[in-house]
Amino acid sequence: MTTLKSAVILLLAALASAQAPWTTPSTSEIDAIYPDIEALYIDLHQHPELAFQELRTSAKLADRLKSLGYDVTTGVGRTGLVAVMKNGPGPTVMLRTELDGLPVEEKTGLPFASKAVAKNAAGQTVPVMHACGHDIHMSAWAGTARLMAEHKDRWHGTLMLVGQPAEEAGAGAAAMLADGLFTRFPRPDFALSLHDDDTMPAGTIGYHPGPFRSMSDAVTIVVHGRGGHAAMPMNTVDPVVLAAKIILGLQTIVSRENNPTDPVVITVGSIHGGTQGNIIPDEVRLQLSVRTYTLEVRRKTFEAIRRVARGEAIAAGAPREPEVIAPEKSNTQVVYNDPALTLRLARALKSALGDQTVIEMPAKMTSEDFSEYWTVGHVPSALLHIGAVNAAKFAEIQRTGIPGPAPHSPEWAPDREPTLKNAIRAEVTELLELLK
Repeated sequence: MTTLKSAVILLLAALASAQAPWTTPSTSEIDAIYPDIEALYIDLHQHPELAFQELRTSAKLADRLKSLGYDVTTGVGRTGLVAVMKNGPGPTVMLRTELDGLPVEEKTGLPFASKAVAKNAAGQTVPVMHACGHDIHMSAWAGTARLMAEHKDRWHGTLMLVGQPAEEAGAGAAAMLADGLFTRFPRPDFALSLHDDDTMPAGTIGYHPGPFRSMSDAVTIVVHGRGGHAAMPMNTVDPVVLAAKIILGLQTIVSRENNPTDPVVITVGSIHGGTQGNIIPDEVRLQLSVRTYTLEVRRKTFEAIRRVARGEAIAAGAPREPEVIAPEKSNTQVVYNDPALTLRLARALKSALGDQTVIEMPAKMTSEDFSEYWTVGHVPSALLHIGAVNAAKFAEIQRTGIPGPAPHSPEWAPDREPTLKNAIRAEVTELLELLK
């Protein structure tokens, strides 16, 4: 009788365990797939591709997802892919990763560092690197896709995995939407993404409800002078000196004209003029990145840029006013994290990973065309961040106050194992929260 009673208790316990909700992957489940995901990460890291050139990357991910049972379509938005798994009634949840790398020469010293080169949109041969961590994003996305496919009995609804091209160009999301992302495929109820971050130790998840990432505008200033011999500057109007004065003048827009509670960044990232040292050129071209959060601040900033450039040109006696070429519409809109969705995901992640691992973080001045899925597609969205800095190095940075490498740096190298493992766990946890 005792034996029978014990057997019944064990059976009931087994049934209860079998029916328990799967709310987050176990450590053993993630460890089991990690070697394969790490190998994918190393391969993607060694073979980065520029915006709208991600043919190898897209094909590699497409083959993986097809083998897992997803219905995969390639060539969406030129080089993007969409993988759909329908699993009964329920919501449709989209999880996006980016595919493209940056024209940066890698200086991480990693044994698998990128040596890739490619021609950019202007036809110039440039080095290419995954300097923004998109290789981390893609690898975690692939690991998440695998775990969701292997546990279809634990969730219901439609999972839509999007591999988006040209995020660094600010054009990939718009291209996919224009190619029918939300009409040719199931329209999502929620859109999610995860981005690596240099301001948190590896594996920490950061969330921010509401406006999270800024608008971004590419502005060009063409400075006109009067060229001549370098030994006779009195016969010229030197556009190099004029450009330098404009660059310095632009910084006072932020420090002296803008309300410090309304953030603005004006960065001159490129300056080109002249052919050799003994010739004063006729023209210098400046390329700017302008980051703002509101249309009114954006308008005032553009007006100030035009005024500063024109004023310096008048003061220098330039033969023509500078041309200030600014887009009517921002290259990327503000990323707006739906507050209800973001807080719901944060609660689920804290339950799975612990309160110390999931923290609220401040808004950032970096931009992301993930914003398109809300501003144009009107789908409630949430972009979360994951720390990617080795814990010991992060502690040293905090102690000394000396910043370490960050995304877009040639030295950016995420601490891959804790970052990848927690990225997978976070993404699966988010999906299970919405597809339970």
